[in-house]
Amino acid sequence: MTTPSAATPATPAAPLATGRGNAPAPAGAPRGRGSLGPVGLVLAGGISVQFGGALAVTLMPRAGALGVVTLRLLVAAIVLMVLCRPRLRGHSRADWGTVVVFGVAMAAMNGLFYQSVARIPLGPAVTLEVLGPLALSVLASRRAVNLLWAALALAGVFLLGGGGFSGLDPLGVAFALGAGAMWAAYIVFSARTGRRFPQADGLALAMAVAAVLFLPLGIVESGTKLLDPTVLALGAAVALLSSVLPYTLELLALRRLPASTFAILMSLEPALAATAGFLILDQTLSTPEAAAIALVIAASMGAVRTQVGRGRAKGAGAGP
Repeated sequence: MTTPSAATPATPAAPLATGRGNAPAPAGAPRGRGSLGPVGLVLAGGISVQFGGALAVTLMPRAGALGVVTLRLLVAAIVLMVLCRPRLRGHSRADWGTVVVFGVAMAAMNGLFYQSVARIPLGPAVTLEVLGPLALSVLASRRAVNLLWAALALAGVFLLGGGGFSGLDPLGVAFALGAGAMWAAYIVFSARTGRRFPQADGLALAMAVAAVLFLPLGIVESGTKLLDPTVLALGAAVALLSSVLPYTLELLALRRLPASTFAILMSLEPALAATAGFLILDQTLSTPEAAAIALVIAASMGAVRTQVGRGRAKGAGAGP
């Protein structure tokens, strides 16, 4: 899991871009000739996220799923608060309400996802989770062609579950789907926070809210294990790989990369997760599971492309 920045509001052209990437690109962001540079940064950020998730799975036997989430959120919150130094005064009650809900969604999204990967492989977990922003994209578009993308996604889910999820832990599946729902809520409140707070201030404050909310849960589950030097070091590595590093890389990339391209690249995350699970956790995929991931990726890319086409059509019809 990565945590996007609330620096700028989400663009309708690519709602998936705000889920895993950081700040969505401003409308009309220039493509530029050096597009391979920002594309490489986005891919590096995605790889960092998924390998950070794989590292988190290896840490769970030491600290538990809730303990790992606590360490990740706490370290990321400290780093972002130090770097962003957000202003605490001068915000309205509505501003604070928005950032608190954003933090709650962030905490729930991370907590549910890590509970999922503690029970099912990383690739299927991310595939199920991405259904949340995919559903949001389809609903936001309101075009008949999106029924095709929804059908592809459902076919992928059917294949992934082997017709009934008999091969996957049902509780892990439920946690992944819950994380997807929270991811969709996270996208909505990320955009709202971005409209109320400058730069990445909203993200830093929301991360702090999420860390404070999760701290009691981590202490209850893991207790003094959270103070073990090895656990602290690995937890910090997870935070850097899953939050701080991808945030930095993707924020740099989005200065030159269109949000639509970014969103399509984010659709590849289930494949990156499956690769990380295979290389680090020795989690192999069956042929139906690989086909399922491919279908969900295709559905995500199709939904993004549909949104982009709709946005361009509106822009062309609006006149100068």
